[in-house]
Amino acid sequence: MKINEIIARLKRGNERFVKDRLALENQGSNRRQDVIKGQNPLAIILGCADSRVVPELIFDTGIGELFVVRVAGNVANTSTIASIEYAVAHLETKVIVVLSHQSCGAVTAAVVGGDNGVNLNHLLALITPAIADSGENATVDDISRKNAQLTVMELAHQSHIISNAVKNDSLKIIPAYYNLDTGIVEYLV
Repeated sequence: MKINEIIARLKRGNERFVKDRLALENQGSNRRQDVIKGQNPLAIILGCADSRVVPELIFDTGIGELFVVRVAGNVANTSTIASIEYAVAHLETKVIVVLSHQSCGAVTAAVVGGDNGVNLNHLLALITPAIADSGENATVDDISRKNAQLTVMELAHQSHIISNAVKNDSLKIIPAYYNLDTGIVEYLV
């Protein structure tokens, strides 16, 4: 499937989700049997660990259709980048969606600041460039959008596998923002 076809499929799946008309395909025992020997996901989703953000539902996909990497604040750290590199290099996945969302708790924690312990402080530090680039009057949602855009750049900057695939036109990375209240995914391009 071509890159534009994959993006169009994700958009159609989100439209079905928003309209409460999920196709619910590729979710049963037959699909489980189909993917035993391997996976060929349509897209990689780098999303937040927030329990309200479920990429498989948001894009109305089934088993084996998305390679989902979740971490609070949808940040590009060593582990998330390595997971994405695996899907790009070994599964030849052609689309990465960096999916931020409304009312992100990790972004809120980064804005509030303070000492959250060594591990969470490390993670929140990856969000601070988005705070700095968003301006004084930016809301948490503005910063969340900016964070997705900066994460797209960080993925290509921190990984030769990802940057080479982008340069060769075999991979597209898209920042996106999920609205909790409407269910709509906005593509920030």
